[in-house]
Amino acid sequence: MAYAFDLGDVAFLSSAEGVEAVARLSERPLTASSRMADVQVARELVGARFAAAALETAVLRRRAASKVDFAERGLFTDDALQQATPQLVARHRAGRLAGRDVHDVTCSIGADLHEIAAVADRCVGSDVDPVRLRMARHNLRGAAALVQADALRPVTTSAAVLADPGRRAGGQRRWDPKQLDPPLDELLSVHSGRDLVVKSAPGMDFDAVPERAEVEVVSLAGGVREATLWFGDLATPHVRRRASVLAGDGTPWTITDAEPDDCPTREVGSWLVDPDGAVVRAGLVRQYAARHGLGQLDPRIAYLTGDRPPAGTRAFRVLEQVRHGDKHLRAALRRHDVGRLEILVRGLDVDPDALRRRLKPRGERDGALVLTRVGESAVGLLCRAEVVGA
Repeated sequence: MAYAFDLGDVAFLSSAEGVEAVARLSERPLTASSRMADVQVARELVGARFAAAALETAVLRRRAASKVDFAERGLFTDDALQQATPQLVARHRAGRLAGRDVHDVTCSIGADLHEIAAVADRCVGSDVDPVRLRMARHNLRGAAALVQADALRPVTTSAAVLADPGRRAGGQRRWDPKQLDPPLDELLSVHSGRDLVVKSAPGMDFDAVPERAEVEVVSLAGGVREATLWFGDLATPHVRRRASVLAGDGTPWTITDAEPDDCPTREVGSWLVDPDGAVVRAGLVRQYAARHGLGQLDPRIAYLTGDRPPAGTRAFRVLEQVRHGDKHLRAALRRHDVGRLEILVRGLDVDPDALRRRLKPRGERDGALVLTRVGESAVGLLCRAEVVGA
């Protein structure tokens, strides 16, 4: 169970004594094996009343380092940190709010407001949880006005609204917009007539989102992180779906459903391309293929093929097309001296780990085995992964 902070904990952690105690605890291992010793040190530093709060904060700050740049001084709860957007993704979203007045109606511990405050004209944060709101005040250091308020009871009238509804219940994620907390339809009703942006999980049922929304799926360094729903003037005209792909430093490229989608089905070419997950989740594989002169192996499968992959991407140079079956796959691995094998499966019921154990690759080279369905047939492609230069 995660520790439940109270207002007394937050006041202490914001004090000079609390700051010093957490700094001392942050120097400790903070591992499962050191837990008993860490607890003892925390009690010696601050006594039984605040030991758990100080120790939990040290642990959460270590986890927060991969998400926000104020991790070393920040205050967090476990749930708030889990739902917080990685900083580069939050910064990308804030860029579309630059120069506006913005009201984050579910501001939690202030992670999104931290990025918005750097580019917005004015910003306000509100939350129903007094503990998270007090943590936000500590984290933001005056960068935004903060008030305790329900997201469904507006306290501003003209600012663009940002909402991050709760997406978990009983430890389970919720994919239906009507099951968010607060539900999407209630947010739209209460903030009717205002520009609105709603954070959501990339697994949300996009077909249940109103047609007037622009759905943006965002990935960072190859991992799909978030979907964002844009309403009103924040939505791009004539765009229903967008994929934004952020490199590890946050540099983006984007593609939308307003682009051409003429993409042929073709035989295997020299290269196989697996589009970024944001492109796949946003349903923009055909637009991506058309942009880069690629074709699909099968209209139902996201793998693309062609003679020249997009520059800067990790693509698969096709070495050999192999008949499906362990005997044929094992022989191909021997022919190409493959010992370190990546296995990718799409459209087939194959367990990659079990298959690797059966194939027992023993060569000296790296290889990638792509197993997919083309029409009614299973196809195996032995490849070598390469990052394609500009």
